[in-house]
Amino acid sequence: MADRAHTRNFSIIAHIDHGKSTLADRLIQACGGVTDREFYDQLLDNLYLEQERGITIKSQAITLPYKANDGQIYELNLIDTPGHVDFSYEVSRALSSCEGVLLVVDASQGVEAQTLANLYLALEHDLAVVPVINKIDLPSADVEATRLQISEDLGLDGDEAIAISAKEGTNIEAVLEAVVKKLPPPVGDGAAPLQALIFDAQYDPYRGTVISIRVKHGRLKAGDIIRFMYTGTTHKVEEVGLFGLKRVPAKEIVAGQVGYVIAGVKTVADTNIGDTITHEERPATEPLPGFKEVKPVVFSSIYPVATDDYPELVDAIEKLKLNDASLTFHKDSSQALGYGFRCGFLGLLHLEVVQERLEREFGLSLILTVPSVRYHVYLNNKTMIEVENPAYFPDPSSIEHCEEPYIKASILMPERYIGAVMTLCLDRRGENPNYHYPSKGRVELSFELPLAEVIYDFYDKLKTVTQGYGSFDYELIGYRVTDLVKLDILVNGEKVDALSCLVHRERARLRALHAVNKLKDAIPRQQFKIAIQGAIGGTIIARSTVGAYRKDVTAKCYGGDVSRKRKLLEKQKEGKKRMKLVGNVPIPQKAFLAVLQTDSED
Repeated sequence: MADRAHTRNFSIIAHIDHGKSTLADRLIQACGGVTDREFYDQLLDNLYLEQERGITIKSQAITLPYKANDGQIYELNLIDTPGHVDFSYEVSRALSSCEGVLLVVDASQGVEAQTLANLYLALEHDLAVVPVINKIDLPSADVEATRLQISEDLGLDGDEAIAISAKEGTNIEAVLEAVVKKLPPPVGDGAAPLQALIFDAQYDPYRGTVISIRVKHGRLKAGDIIRFMYTGTTHKVEEVGLFGLKRVPAKEIVAGQVGYVIAGVKTVADTNIGDTITHEERPATEPLPGFKEVKPVVFSSIYPVATDDYPELVDAIEKLKLNDASLTFHKDSSQALGYGFRCGFLGLLHLEVVQERLEREFGLSLILTVPSVRYHVYLNNKTMIEVENPAYFPDPSSIEHCEEPYIKASILMPERYIGAVMTLCLDRRGENPNYHYPSKGRVELSFELPLAEVIYDFYDKLKTVTQGYGSFDYELIGYRVTDLVKLDILVNGEKVDALSCLVHRERARLRALHAVNKLKDAIPRQQFKIAIQGAIGGTIIARSTVGAYRKDVTAKCYGGDVSRKRKLLEKQKEGKKRMKLVGNVPIPQKAFLAVLQTDSED
């Protein structure tokens, strides 16, 4: 086992799609961490979702042995991180386990929004940064211009950036040498009381909770009695080890190392990401600084399609919470959909990923309500309440004013798309546009936008109008006064609480028309007409009608006076009227899903 001087803990950070996972693959291959026969692309992306979408969602750790040019053998602990803005919390957790980072920049795209955001995260954690220019094999690669951007935009030394092609394996050796020479070894005292930071965990059905830790001080081995400093629970360690492509058991892990511990932790609630592990007999005096509490920005309710599946949903969401610390939830109920959970997410991609993981890893069929943000509602009696669920929106007569969260969005793109992006932002109630040119041909546009306008489908539309070249990053800048209304959807005169949403008055009619037209196509026809309406309070602002089945009651009536036919038609009309009063309209699951989907022509 390498000593601390020959250990390096580092992360790879970059904007989405700049080649982090491919570089990680090449580093693993160069260190002999995988044979050519076992190799496959995106080695560290264990989730099938990561493989399918070609993105990293979870940060993953692996320990690699590396023989440097000076003949010494180093232990490299590599943590691959996500690039998407929704998973920046994963990145900050990974960085808390490291001393340095490789900052990857695409030679054809240059510095982008998330590159800057991730660099600031690394500097907040006081980490050493080695810039790497990737994709030099592309015909559109411009290495010198990228070096200039790294110097001017990031304030790093662009001349020191290592130019590589992770895809073709060019210059990978230079990256490993830079990790050994330019990144500092971990500090920590192996003889001090144990302090180990929990930065991730996952549930193993046979072993219980497998906890990922970074040991800051002390040492940990099988048989030790440990205590979680936040929850106060004690456990006996069954196994400790390092991360290979599979878990590799070890005798002990010491200060400076990244590894895992299995201690028979059966319940999910006992493990808190950011907690500190110490010895029961010789505890540390204080816990390590954990992670700042994550603040969800998008809210949606999750319900099982079959109400009998609710216990399975409870179990599934608790296990998922262990592996995804940024998910928040509490119990919720709806007249139309039964019992479920009101969940908080970091963005729409995060919401999609959670939904897909619940459906595929736990075999559940789910319905999600319209995504919403958290509003501040000031009442006439001068009190303020936070509302993110339309069900709790107070009576409009008791409201003095409402405020909604605003973000500062920075969008980097080639300058030819600036007109289309300006139009998109202004359509979404964007304010205070600002732009500057970080390099020739590229423009950075900043807008102040309501968060509610961004969570719905803004990112998809941005990618469409910029043909995939636009990159988007945002930060919350506070709350501003807004004209907020509650939009209800009525089917046959009955409110469907799961389809209610809070929306700006200007956007209410558009959203209502979208919902009623989608429901018209999705609700099966009945023997009577079904009115689908969008309403604000008692005012109907949109309507659509599902036509009735028309049974030809006059088919057997031939010849004779027209009054005979009229009599039969009147009788049918009375029957339909009576049926409409007592008839129950079943709303299928696909109708709820259809309302949530957005159309490009809307």
